Amino acid sequence: MESNVRVRFAPSPTGPLHIGGVRTALYNYLFAKKNNGTFILRIEDTDQTRYVPNAEKYIIDSLNWCNIPFDEGPNKNEKFGPYKQSERKDLYKEYAAILINTSWAYYAFDTSEELDFLRKEHEENGKTFIYNWHNRAKGKLVNSLVLTDEEVKAKINAGENYVIRFKSPQDEVLEMVDEIRGKITIDTNTLDDKILFKSDGMPTYHLANIVDDHLMEISHVIRGEEWLPSMPLHVLLYRAFGWYTPKFAHLPLILKPVGKGKLSKRDGDKLGFPVFPLSYTNEETNEISKGYKEEGYFADSFINMLAFLGWNPGTEQEIFSLDELVQAFDLKRVSKSGAKFNPDKTKWFNQQYMQQKNDAELTDLYLPILSEKGITKDKVFVEKVVASIKERAVFVADFWELSNFFFEAPTEFDEKASKKNWKEDTAELMQQLIAFISTIEDFSSANTENEIKEWITAKEIGFGKVMQPLRLSLVGALKGPHLFDIIEMIGKEETIKRIENAIKNL
Repeated sequence: MESNVRVRFAPSPTGPLHIGGVRTALYNYLFAKKNNGTFILRIEDTDQTRYVPNAEKYIIDSLNWCNIPFDEGPNKNEKFGPYKQSERKDLYKEYAAILINTSWAYYAFDTSEELDFLRKEHEENGKTFIYNWHNRAKGKLVNSLVLTDEEVKAKINAGENYVIRFKSPQDEVLEMVDEIRGKITIDTNTLDDKILFKSDGMPTYHLANIVDDHLMEISHVIRGEEWLPSMPLHVLLYRAFGWYTPKFAHLPLILKPVGKGKLSKRDGDKLGFPVFPLSYTNEETNEISKGYKEEGYFADSFINMLAFLGWNPGTEQEIFSLDELVQAFDLKRVSKSGAKFNPDKTKWFNQQYMQQKNDAELTDLYLPILSEKGITKDKVFVEKVVASIKERAVFVADFWELSNFFFEAPTEFDEKASKKNWKEDTAELMQQLIAFISTIEDFSSANTENEIKEWITAKEIGFGKVMQPLRLSLVGALKGPHLFDIIEMIGKEETIKRIENAIKNL
């Protein structure tokens, strides 16, 4: 077990939380809980141009629905607050200044037009323009490495726009370790001098991220593989500040169900499955995106499914409670390669959880659906219905389709089944059956089954000649649970009424 584990999930509030983000949060949560650590939420809202007002609430609501709430974050145990980068922006300037003073960073005054010109010039010569060691002090670029201190001061005082760039080291092989991918080496000559801070007073992601992780005492940075190219810069920034470097782990992508590439909302729209935990309404366009919660998935089955997108326990077990996931989780068992998303497997997980839920819990979810249809039945009856049908359901929303005949007599009869099973002599046979059913006193499932089967045997006719039309009469189709369980539950009077109705209509 690792000691003093502090991990963070640091999303940008630019829209709804994609399931890739939820999985990053989940792995951070599992790792923290496995090691008796702390799971922190930090909102990275430095990019105010893309900020969406209701996105932060959505992120928190999503974590809560998934049962992976943060231990420390906005308005909760604010030990190292504030937890929103926009409220911390005064901090970053002083840390940018430290890097300037220690010669790990420099001021650059190049305009975007000048840089565009240099990029085009390089392209015309078949080269790629990189702002780094090979050109930063050559005089073509305008920065504090070629200007005097007085010139720099004069430009800043005159209100000229500038950025602060990191000074990447030259001629070094940087060796790093990723907890999932192992040893990684980079030639620092290939790195560009990334922008850390802008004259508008806002840091870039790189600076804000490192400063916050250090000040919040983050021990492990567990994030998506899209941040892997930034790892060398981040490791060098820790070195530049003289700070302890946390351990890094970069998670594999969640891939499209078909073909290659990262799973997107468009894939979900095209194939009819959600890519967000909760449904989301875009306040500008009023476009609604589907959510797993609203589509009828259980939070625990959603989390179980998500855990397996990029991790495996090394055993045959697939169904894990959240506590079991915490115990089993290990970064060493996280895959390096992308995990293909499978919508059918997601449904399979929900079906497995459906079987594990107790009938009372499912009944509480079904009662409002019945109530909407104007049906009031006592809870004990509905619980029996749920017990008889749940193994064929994927979602609670499937219950009505699977059980409507318990509550309402059929008004239509399956055409194909009727043609095949309702013969010329069936009506007469069913009349005789009504007369026999009227004499049965004990209307329990086991007794009616026994009595009716004995009656059929005594008449020396095939069971199918009675059983199929009987099911058709009671259900309207050849579907549903054990026929005599249905008979017991709807009762003698209703059973007779439905057979009479079938005789009349078929």
